[in-house]
Amino acid sequence: MPGKGVSFRGLKTKIGHLTLKSKQTGCTVLLFDAPSVCSGHVAGGAPGTRDGDMLDPTCLVDKANAILLTGGSAFGLAAADGVMRFLAEKNVGFAVGNDRIPIVPSAVIYDRAVGEATFPSPRDGYKACANADYSASKHGPIGVGCGATVGKFSKKLRPGRGGFGAVCLRMPSGALMGAVVAVNAYGNVINPKNGEIVAGASDKNGKKIHFGTAKISGQPGANTTIGAVVTNASLTKTQAKRMSMAAHDGLARTTLPSHTLYDGDTIYAVSTGGIKCDMVELCAFAAKAVELAVLKAVSD
Repeated sequence: MPGKGVSFRGLKTKIGHLTLKSKQTGCTVLLFDAPSVCSGHVAGGAPGTRDGDMLDPTCLVDKANAILLTGGSAFGLAAADGVMRFLAEKNVGFAVGNDRIPIVPSAVIYDRAVGEATFPSPRDGYKACANADYSASKHGPIGVGCGATVGKFSKKLRPGRGGFGAVCLRMPSGALMGAVVAVNAYGNVINPKNGEIVAGASDKNGKKIHFGTAKISGQPGANTTIGAVVTNASLTKTQAKRMSMAAHDGLARTTLPSHTLYDGDTIYAVSTGGIKCDMVELCAFAAKAVELAVLKAVSD
């Protein structure tokens, strides 16, 4: 599985984490070297997002400066203020006259029942930016994935550890496809090759329990997998929207069930380069990258 020495340098994207380990929450930021075409797609029924409407292809702004993935539920969206301050200090943002407004689409997971009922602050968002580099090798309970759990469909079962994962794949065209995810799913994470549970609900004896074999009694809204796919292929905003939709296939392959009424599953899609690439190839690899990133997020 891709993982060791993973870098997003070729994607012109830095990744920064701020982990509040004692509070079991955190945030992760993607910083783009230059304003980058961005869109996104929400496939879950309980999303928590900020600046999502502008990503629709019919809207004016077509490029983002950063993406924030954060814990803390809707409260955690405050961390985006710190990301905006970091960028504003560098005079980065969408030009409105002499002003510059940093464009930072953001999404949250619910982790407030795991540790403290708290959330990442604007200061934490700023620190995540200061920590950013091109390395994508870190995974597990870091940044936004610090308090993530999976397999929460029954109160009688114990959820498994979720986390953060990132991969970068080279496509046959020569273009790169990266994916970052924070896995905090209602369902179990499964191996798409054989359907076995990789991480998820278990009984008091530690036996993993498949969804559909236990009475559903999970907590609505305490879930969500969020992330982004980033390519150095050239995309229009409309094409980025299509790629973000396809990327959710990777989540569907590895999370059972996915895109539920109780998950706010959201994936952004970003183009940071100008390499020409077929859209079918891009969409297929976006799904594959998400699939591998999900598995990496819950691996040891």
